[in-house]
Amino acid sequence: MKITCARDSLLTACQQVAAAVAARTTKPILSNVKATAADDGLTLIAQDLEVGIRYELRGVNVGKAGDAILAISHLTSILRESQDSEVTIDANDDGAKVKIGSSKFEMNGYPVNEFPDLPQFDTGDRYHEVSAGDLRRMIRRTTFAADKKDSTRFALSGVLWEAEGKVARLVATDSKRLAVCEGSATLHGPADTTKGSHLVPSKTMSLLERNLVDDGELIRVALRPNEAMFQTERAMIYSRLVEGRYPPYRDIISQTRKQSTIKISLPVESFLSRVRQAAIMTDDESKRVDLSFEAGKVTMKARGAETGSSEVVMTLPEYDGSPVTIAFDPQYVIEFLRAIDGEPTVDLELSDGSKPALFQCGDNYKYLVMPLAG
Repeated sequence: MKITCARDSLLTACQQVAAAVAARTTKPILSNVKATAADDGLTLIAQDLEVGIRYELRGVNVGKAGDAILAISHLTSILRESQDSEVTIDANDDGAKVKIGSSKFEMNGYPVNEFPDLPQFDTGDRYHEVSAGDLRRMIRRTTFAADKKDSTRFALSGVLWEAEGKVARLVATDSKRLAVCEGSATLHGPADTTKGSHLVPSKTMSLLERNLVDDGELIRVALRPNEAMFQTERAMIYSRLVEGRYPPYRDIISQTRKQSTIKISLPVESFLSRVRQAAIMTDDESKRVDLSFEAGKVTMKARGAETGSSEVVMTLPEYDGSPVTIAFDPQYVIEFLRAIDGEPTVDLELSDGSKPALFQCGDNYKYLVMPLAG
């Protein structure tokens, strides 16, 4: 194949697919991307056998149609370090020659037929459509709460997807916190008669978020027994699902709400600022901030054996309820408040300092946090 295209457009395409390139693999070819030139476009495919992406770059001058394997890390570095506007790539199984401005580079090649392909998104199947803006918001408000390591009892390292009629729902938890966010969806095809758990890896969610560019674009989502597929205007993202059971999150939230007797409205920006201030004096041994609510204010205290102590007060003119004290890992609260950046207020529901607390932002987002023992 031989192509000429804008350097910045190709750089963007390489950066969009890079997250799906295998970092460690017994198949060296998966550390690269497959490139296919045809008509006026270039298709880049990257995958690690669990997660993959097919990305379409348009407006390319195709001098010779064909396929080639490209060393994505080296190509990205070449494009990033250059200031020239145009790049030419001439590649085959033997290698690739890259010309950009007065600079020339040669990269080793691989046989194209050794690179495994990705399935196509079949529009004849059952799928949902969700706007990119809604989907980005849902991902940002849930994925951070997924477990960073495998659990022995439940499969927590993935994000649970549920699509029911006009609603799409994402759920993430690491057993110490739980995030649930909903958005509007449109169903195409027959209704799902079975209740399946579709646990999508966090890596896939991050890759998908990076490819959500236009808020108004409709993203097609197909959830199948062992895989999930997401189709944007430029990219198709494929993912195998995480195997295992998911905790009964609905029961957990319902139980928390039944036990809650106190509801407090908190200004998001000010609350985030005060929690961050109080957390300054925490250390690795004491990752906690104690929040004491009383009429008209909340006092936040933290203490570290090697650092010292902090006491931060925030006024709450509208709160006139009973005094209550609860302690949280401040990072769990900070990450949540950052995820709802732009929201004016959030409601906190709790009973006492020993039971889970529930933050609610509107009707479509709930965030439950386990308190720290006294």
